[in-house]
Amino acid sequence: MQLRSHDHNKCIEAAVNAARDICHRRETRFTPLRCKVLELVWNSHAPVSAYELLDMLSQEGRKRAAPPTIYRALDFLIEEGLVHRLESLNAFIGCPDPAHKHQGHFLICRTCRTVTEVNDKKLIARLTKAARLQGYSCETSMVEIVGLCVECQN
Repeated sequence: MQLRSHDHNKCIEAAVNAARDICHRRETRFTPLRCKVLELVWNSHAPVSAYELLDMLSQEGRKRAAPPTIYRALDFLIEEGLVHRLESLNAFIGCPDPAHKHQGHFLICRTCRTVTEVNDKKLIARLTKAARLQGYSCETSMVEIVGLCVECQN
């Protein structure tokens, strides 16, 4: 369960510090724009679309970036495991464990759009086994479960 009343600045700071460390170790470029996009993704625990990110950047007085620029930054952040793309929402969410490459599985509240990442190795193993039994090789998987979070159920 995500807490709604906590200091997002700490989440943002932790995400940016982890990203800097990861990019330094992997010798990849964590540019100011990539950093800013990561900060904006972590601004809340709700998924954010690329066009919402464009609007946020322009509201901060930055020169309006073109959509390909944002998508390139997001592609980098995804490749480095810093954010996940939620296919069903066509939106992005920060990864709480970017130091370990993994497949994302998500619980998405249909009312408040809060997203919780589930990192369950047994689930991944079962999905991989199910694919193998059908003759598939599992390269990646993404499970998105839509329902109601605890707060929205009350």
